[in-house]
Amino acid sequence: MTLSPARVPATGVRRLTATLYGYSFLDDFVLLYPVYALLFADTGLSLWQISTLFALWSITAVVLEVPSGAWADTVSRRRLLWIGPLLTAVGFALWVAVPSYWAFAVGFVLWGAGGALGSGALEALVYDELDRLGAAGRYARTMGRARAARLLGTVSSLGLAGPVFARGGYAAVGAASFAACVLTAAVATRFPEHRVRPETGHDRWATTLRTGLAEVRGDRSVRGALLLVPAVAAVWGALDEYTPLLVRDIGVAEATVPYLIMLIWAGVTLGSLLTGPAERLGTTGLAALLAGAALALAVGAAARSLAGVALVSLAFAGFQLAEVLADVRLQHRIDESRRATLTSVASLGTELATVATFGVYALLGTEAAHSTVFAVLAIPYLVTALTLARSRAATARP
Repeated sequence: MTLSPARVPATGVRRLTATLYGYSFLDDFVLLYPVYALLFADTGLSLWQISTLFALWSITAVVLEVPSGAWADTVSRRRLLWIGPLLTAVGFALWVAVPSYWAFAVGFVLWGAGGALGSGALEALVYDELDRLGAAGRYARTMGRARAARLLGTVSSLGLAGPVFARGGYAAVGAASFAACVLTAAVATRFPEHRVRPETGHDRWATTLRTGLAEVRGDRSVRGALLLVPAVAAVWGALDEYTPLLVRDIGVAEATVPYLIMLIWAGVTLGSLLTGPAERLGTTGLAALLAGAALALAVGAAARSLAGVALVSLAFAGFQLAEVLADVRLQHRIDESRRATLTSVASLGTELATVATFGVYALLGTEAAHSTVFAVLAIPYLVTALTLARSRAATARP
């Protein structure tokens, strides 16, 4: 039976999105997440050694972020998306097979490298395939749902880690995490890819990187869209690590803290699912969204109450929504041949800004309560909102 022209793109979109959602879920379905720090401690590592492992993980991601993005513009993006999870799988296998400092270090390098291979390549592949199908307008909705699938994978892994660990210890959660990575790689092979790839080689890779950075320097709209991504994503992404401390300070029982954290992440999931309708927001609407979320964060944190936690959840929903919309603005402005490169540059900016936020938090937190630090760190979002509003006003002038 011959498919009608309207049905062919619809079938293609369904295949792409189903693969993306499955990939996103499995990529974060890692049962080692809540217990790997315990594995390190039980192996006999000191706090200093554990901290160096986390630093090595971050450094690997920072160093490889942009080069891997440029590579994704010169080779098959689908190939990178299945190689990355396999590298992570090898790292997890090392952790449980030969637990030691150096095995953990190699595992983190492999995990960081695997994540870097997918960063930029995934967004670029999805956008270009949707564009080929005449459905680039669905990118925001699609990526929002993909992030919701990731959150579902994380929550599911957290729920299963306890009983699996109780029955089989580190070996069981390690084996489950290894299997999830292998399944992620298998799903990645199902991604459609119709991009005509240029010739590979060091010269092509270096040229792609140079031209991508030149586009950022020479095109003000691209530069603004690229800078908006870390401006939106970095601060709330860092604050997420401190939400248990914020919640505990309102005086609830320790056993209640996980449930309130789940409430906050329910807001994040909601923000992911709202990206389709919210794509109609212009620059002014995005500025209003950021300003509203910033105020909700400041008021909610300062309230130090259950109602305040609900406001923080609402704020995180707004930031998640704004983060996806910022990525959409960037994808609409960059050329296909440099899409992964510039997406990785934006991710690098986010990583660096997140590290800087950690430093600011540590500095402020030595003298102030967690609620105060959260409220202070809402200010950058108000500044970003004001900058967006002013840029919109300047563009509207005759």
